[in-house]
Amino acid sequence: MLRRPRRNRKTVAIRSMVEETILRPSDFVAPFFVLPGEKKKEAIISLPGVDRLSIDHILKEAEKLHRQGVPAIALFPVLDPSEKDPQGSGALREDGVIPQSVRKLKQEIPSLCVIADIALDPFTSHGHDGIVDAQGYVLNDATIDILTQMAHLFAASGIDFVAPSDMMDGRVAAIRRKLDTHQFHDVGILSYTAKYASSLYAPFRDAVGSKLQFGDKKTYQLNPANSREALLETTLDTEEGADILMVKPALFYLDILAKMRAHSHLPIAAYHVSGEYAMVMAAHEKGYLDAPQVFYEAFLSIKRAGADLIFTYALPHILPQLS
Repeated sequence: MLRRPRRNRKTVAIRSMVEETILRPSDFVAPFFVLPGEKKKEAIISLPGVDRLSIDHILKEAEKLHRQGVPAIALFPVLDPSEKDPQGSGALREDGVIPQSVRKLKQEIPSLCVIADIALDPFTSHGHDGIVDAQGYVLNDATIDILTQMAHLFAASGIDFVAPSDMMDGRVAAIRRKLDTHQFHDVGILSYTAKYASSLYAPFRDAVGSKLQFGDKKTYQLNPANSREALLETTLDTEEGADILMVKPALFYLDILAKMRAHSHLPIAAYHVSGEYAMVMAAHEKGYLDAPQVFYEAFLSIKRAGADLIFTYALPHILPQLS
């Protein structure tokens, strides 16, 4: 007997009945680049359609997305170079752009889940994710000391999740202890568990104004050649108390995402990073590809591989297809 799988593809109705992977607005997290002050909006040339925004603009955009079913946003600070120093001391300012933004967001849109990045690279003058010694090596434990204070500050501002993206060893456990010691038991940790030393972060670094003054990040971010290392980090972050795990980038690392999904019962997020977005937009502007269709297919692949949440800049292109 000839089997005819095409019978299940015959019509839209039949295809929808047997569809295995479904995208919903609640699958997505919207990143925002936060400018100090008010009534500020700056286009990011390397991320077409994405702007740096002051909190008053972010409030309007976040409210609109939330009404459409997007449950969460992620905040990344944009500082003037004059505010940066080698220690990243701006990360601990109570009147900093992120604590202020979190307080306003939770006051105006209390049902919105707000996530804040925990790393020092937007605050350091050298562009690394931590404190460096005289030889330029990023110091693990000295960095963690600042990250835990940063997480405590953001928790006190009302954050829902802190998201350490620095890749220091042991930082999840240290942050969890700090939060619990100060009775912030309900503040979650979304850990960048498998953050690879990728070539796809350049537009993001442009967006936050973080430029490496020396070296690279290969001594703390994962080697793109390795997959078992990601599973080790998955085990460690789980044991240390992470609530959600992250794979970054997403599309170039779908195999890592699938392996982590098989390895862990925790929710897994995937970051569709700036370079992955910018490549599609560049081809779209040339007329080579249709960006909304490509993004839809990309996000299906990310969810199919095992992601529960997808961080992306492409929400304006994808949400109309989910309504």
